[in-house]
Amino acid sequence: MSEPSKLQREIIRKLSQHTAAPDVLPPRTPFPEHGAAETNPGTTRVSAFRPAIAGAGLLASAAIVAVGLEENLLLLPIGLAIAGIAGTAILVSDWRRSRHGTGATFERSGDRAWEAREASMSRFAIHDALGDMAILRDARGVILEANETFRALAGAPEPEGQRCEALGLELRPAGTSGRYTVEVTTADGLRSFDWHDVLIREADTGTLRIVSVGRDITDNVSAARSSEAALRRVEAESQAKSHLLATVSHEIRTPLSGILGMSDLLDQTRLSAQQANYLAGMRQSGHDLVQLVDDLLDCASMEAGRFALRPTRQALRPLVESVVEMLSHRAHAKGIEIASTIAADVPDTLQIDGPRLKQVLFNVVGNAVKFTTTGGVLVSCAEQQGALVLRVTDTGPGMTPDDQSRIFDAFEQAGDTASKAGGTGLGLAISRRIIRAFGGDITVSSRLGIGSIFEIRFPLKASPTPLATARTRTLATSRVLLVAPKGPASEALAATIETLGGRCRIVSTIEQTSHFLKIAMDAGSEERLTDIIVDHRCAALFRRICDDRPDLEALPLRRTYLVNPEERIQQPLHQTDGFHAWLIRPLRERSLVAVLKGQLKGIEVRDAINDNRPVLRDVVETSCEPVPLAVQTVLLGEDDPVNAAILRSTLERAGYTVRHVVDFAAMGDILDHGLSNAAGEGQAPKILITDLNMPHGDGLTMLRRLRLSERLTDGASRLPVIVQTSDRRPETHRDLLEAGADAVLAKPADPKSLIERVARLIAG
Repeated sequence: MSEPSKLQREIIRKLSQHTAAPDVLPPRTPFPEHGAAETNPGTTRVSAFRPAIAGAGLLASAAIVAVGLEENLLLLPIGLAIAGIAGTAILVSDWRRSRHGTGATFERSGDRAWEAREASMSRFAIHDALGDMAILRDARGVILEANETFRALAGAPEPEGQRCEALGLELRPAGTSGRYTVEVTTADGLRSFDWHDVLIREADTGTLRIVSVGRDITDNVSAARSSEAALRRVEAESQAKSHLLATVSHEIRTPLSGILGMSDLLDQTRLSAQQANYLAGMRQSGHDLVQLVDDLLDCASMEAGRFALRPTRQALRPLVESVVEMLSHRAHAKGIEIASTIAADVPDTLQIDGPRLKQVLFNVVGNAVKFTTTGGVLVSCAEQQGALVLRVTDTGPGMTPDDQSRIFDAFEQAGDTASKAGGTGLGLAISRRIIRAFGGDITVSSRLGIGSIFEIRFPLKASPTPLATARTRTLATSRVLLVAPKGPASEALAATIETLGGRCRIVSTIEQTSHFLKIAMDAGSEERLTDIIVDHRCAALFRRICDDRPDLEALPLRRTYLVNPEERIQQPLHQTDGFHAWLIRPLRERSLVAVLKGQLKGIEVRDAINDNRPVLRDVVETSCEPVPLAVQTVLLGEDDPVNAAILRSTLERAGYTVRHVVDFAAMGDILDHGLSNAAGEGQAPKILITDLNMPHGDGLTMLRRLRLSERLTDGASRLPVIVQTSDRRPETHRDLLEAGADAVLAKPADPKSLIERVARLIAG
């Protein structure tokens, strides 16, 4: 065989060995090395054809070389030999690359496994350092890996292949998906762990795994349990305190009712001026004590969550005026002014809890009077953007910003004068709670050394009425000159006159007064006056002007004298004083209108304008109460002898016959068998007045028995029942009314209100 033929055979044999090599190479990993470029499928297909192309080229080259040598063509075989060598080099290069790629693939796979184990060990090491339990589980919950903390706490040195339940770990759901609570018994006792499961997917295989971490929360759980126990103790102590406070307050009301009741009876007797003054002070102190007891009861009710409003249709103007009148004696005793004014756009009636609003005003205005020593207090009321706004402006000492921030806190008082003024510091705190229950709020603005403005604002649940609009024309023809010192009283009087459609100018000097009186004498002047009101503090000034100008007597001016109740008593006026009428401060709007419209004329009717007493409540005047046409019997149930004596005296002075019992047993005997059978004489009672709490029973049970007996007895008439109680809770009053009471009166009951209520109920 020739040499070219031998060479051709050898090349073909070698080529056959190389083309079989790709069949034994491992498959390429589907996960490329991190950071490496992705494999191009087109490039892969081209690389797969390279050995075949190279092999075919070698065969062709070998054939051509053999032919060239046979034909003695030297250049052609040499070139093709070089091409064959290049093809051989390509085959060898691909073979080596294939072997290297397989090794790199296995190396990368090993690196990823090592990195995964290293990351797992790092995570477990961190959790071990923190004292956390950490495990890796498969989708079935079988443990694959666990840290040392888990092994130690679970008491399982080799937990792999087991489930948590098999190790005694019970996973209790904690309310959130993937969150559990686990309790583990250790040598140190029971430990609580917050267990959190997280679902992950392995990067190389895509297999789902569960990573679980349990953090020790034993100290947190213990602290929470201690806090809950402490909170329960505090709540129990608070309830006990509120109960004690309510009980003591109720008990205080019984003797307090006796004090105020006896003072009412004493006021109906003949007293000297000094005795009347002492009595007024005693009654004022008694009513202050009533207010304090009410504040304590409200505080207890609010803490117990029993506070509730009872809105009804209420007239606002008399309510505001009554509060100012109640506090006027205290203000005048300090030498300061107090007055009120209500804008024309305020509706006459509102849907509000009147007693609660009155309590708030009494607290806020009373607080202003307490701390004001010069100047005075002005209460104004207006409607603003659908809200009722009550402003209490005083010329007191004022407050710092720090005092303003805590003035509405319970048991807090502001300023250095707090210790001098006294008080509990409850009034403003309770007032804010009440107004917030109205849907509003109380705010304060103050300047130290200037004074304070308290603003009470809550939604207005009423629209202006035609009557309210008509108020702007009530005094449309009045032109008033007010001779008075500048202050809250004169400001309120002028504002009220202008609110009602009139015009008012305030003067306080001889020059100003003389100037405007001169203008008033001009019949064609637009400033022609219809009235002149003289404050008693400017009386001497006005008399000097009258002495210098005797022609003033010819002016058609209505002259009115403005005094405090104390000055009226001490310095009574006479016909020769030159005044047509007088007004008593603080003014009521209806009294002012009556005088300026000339509805009250002559000195003999001036007493009718004196509707402001220097005491808190009107007393029962027997001459003003209608005596019943026939003898009418009142059955009275009262176990306190002082209160019984007061009620008996009040009823008898009004013309009623009183039958008194001291317990529910005696009352039940009378109600069951009739008054004539029980007493042996007399007639059946026309009305029942009873205390809620007396021996041998309770008021609710008595009421239910009475109403049931009336329903079961043919022809039985319904007996009116008035219940008196020191319990001011709304639910108590509601229960009594539902049980059959016709009226529920809080102690101490106002004698006049009681007699009026009795007369209405008897009349049907």
